[in-house]
Amino acid sequence: MPATLLSPHDYAMLASDIKRWARELGFADAGITGTALGEDELHLKRWLDAGHHGEMEYMARHGDKRSRPAELEPGTVRVITVRMDYVPPGTRNAWHVLEDPEAGYVARYALGRDYHKLMRNRLQKLAERIHAAIGDFGYRAFVDSAPVLEKALARNAGLGWIGKHTVLINRRAGSYFFLGELYTDLPLPVDEPASAHCGSCRRCIDICPTQAIVAPYKLDARRCISYLTIELRGSIPEELREPIGNRIFGCDDCQLICPWNKFAQEATEPDFAPRHRLDGAKLVELFGWTEQEFLQRTEGMAIRRTGYEGWLRNIAVALGNAPHTQEVREALLARAEHPSALVREHVAWALARHPA
Repeated sequence: MPATLLSPHDYAMLASDIKRWARELGFADAGITGTALGEDELHLKRWLDAGHHGEMEYMARHGDKRSRPAELEPGTVRVITVRMDYVPPGTRNAWHVLEDPEAGYVARYALGRDYHKLMRNRLQKLAERIHAAIGDFGYRAFVDSAPVLEKALARNAGLGWIGKHTVLINRRAGSYFFLGELYTDLPLPVDEPASAHCGSCRRCIDICPTQAIVAPYKLDARRCISYLTIELRGSIPEELREPIGNRIFGCDDCQLICPWNKFAQEATEPDFAPRHRLDGAKLVELFGWTEQEFLQRTEGMAIRRTGYEGWLRNIAVALGNAPHTQEVREALLARAEHPSALVREHVAWALARHPA
């Protein structure tokens, strides 16, 4: 039956089917919301005006399209939001890695296959199931691939609330999950927005190594370790290098400390399993990767985003924070004359902390 001929009852049945199909495709949950994001648009503008986005100019590049789905994809009246858990069973305990100064800490979401293509393919399959049921309809799939306020949309679709650390929290599954969206022209019934349950807790604010959460629900990305080790292309400010510790790609501290993550669910997707022992590999070993090895071993992984220079820069900082050993010093000396000025600078800083 063409979508234009569906009754309200048919749309309600379709919404229920869509959520069931989403779970069958490997998503942990799905919800449906409208396109109104007025308060979130104001919050975004204040954040941008404060310069808290740092060098992430893409956050401001698309005007209001990020907060107005129908301007990004004309005809959009509903957003189907999905989430997928990402920490697989058997992953080395995150706290144990952080407490091992000779190991490199990689954010748990980045240990296995890059989620973008995987989730987009699943969303495409979801759209195909909808098409098989009702015929042609308008849609567009997104997985962190366009100007989308994904956390606000997920909150409005009932998938969780935005915590004080600005990460989405689900009361039954914590916060270790990815988000994806299907913008559509189908006037489906919408779900109730999620209510907030952070209360007076401020553990995420207090634990942040660089104090990047400057107030509840306000993150200064310029101080955030995830930004510094992934998005920033230049030199990491010296005053923030020591607090980075052994975190070489991203940071999970604000999530690790969150009480709601006692409900976190293990991933069911085998492709998210850690590759190359990156859930706790030794810094010296990782620092020894050649560029070819880096490109080979990070193929299809989110870690590729930082680039080889960024990878060496980040590990140099972590080695500067590592206990003084001859092995650490020799590893740094081997990179002291690296062709990249960025790498040389951070190696020199690290070597100054490991005098002969």
